[in-house]
Amino acid sequence: MDRMKRIVAKGSVAVITGAAKGIGAAIAQDLAARGMVLALFDRDEAALGALARRLDTKVIAVTGDVAVREDCEALHDAVRSRTGTPHLLVNNAGLMRRIGPWASPDEWREVLDVNFTSALRLQHLFMPDMIDGDQPAAIVNLGSKEGITTPPGQAAYSVAKAGIKVLTEQLEHELRNATGGRVSAHLLVPGYTYTPMNFPDARPSDRKPDAPWSAEQTVDYFMARLFNGDFYILCPDNEVTPAMDARRIRWAADDMIRNRPALSRWHPDYATEFAAWMKS
Repeated sequence: MDRMKRIVAKGSVAVITGAAKGIGAAIAQDLAARGMVLALFDRDEAALGALARRLDTKVIAVTGDVAVREDCEALHDAVRSRTGTPHLLVNNAGLMRRIGPWASPDEWREVLDVNFTSALRLQHLFMPDMIDGDQPAAIVNLGSKEGITTPPGQAAYSVAKAGIKVLTEQLEHELRNATGGRVSAHLLVPGYTYTPMNFPDARPSDRKPDAPWSAEQTVDYFMARLFNGDFYILCPDNEVTPAMDARRIRWAADDMIRNRPALSRWHPDYATEFAAWMKS
């Protein structure tokens, strides 16, 4: 896609949150190799600085927390003053906590602030500049399969990622109307990926398990789909194929259509039917 090649190009500017490790760092490495100017944002100052020193491109490293309004505003101010309007914004920062549906709002707040409100806040800060500019631009929000099929166990995270899906769909629609497609939005939904968020106790010397993709594999898949102009970028892994994802998503949607119990995929009365559905 010619428009995307103008966005992801030498000298263009990309802003990446949660950039110090995992998928964020892999995206930074990919874009640096393409010659983009990078504004990297993370609360881990040491890891962020180490990454910035490894990248062979111009880097602005800003330490801060996406859950803190003032830190996000400082990132926006730094980008505006040092690079101008970005061509690409990647809302990658994420946080996983096993918080149930009747946990206190205080326990939910951090998960929602990092996984949902931060993307909303950064859109609010950067979108007016990108819309008012005369250059092609794009925003990528990190979703999750847990925000689509919403498996039990991490209610707050699933709610936040379901919100990201809806927010990004709404954003793409409004951008299409406001800019005629000059500025676009995209939803990146990784599969099972070997990152510090999924493997917090992993050491650099540890061998990657067989099931997850590496962050680099996920980013390779993501970039190919982004250049294709896809809105939904749903990544597989070494255990889950695109066909399996499609059937799980359709089963979840059919819960409402068929008036099955909530999350029937995990309901004992539907175990046999679901297994047959996945094999069919």
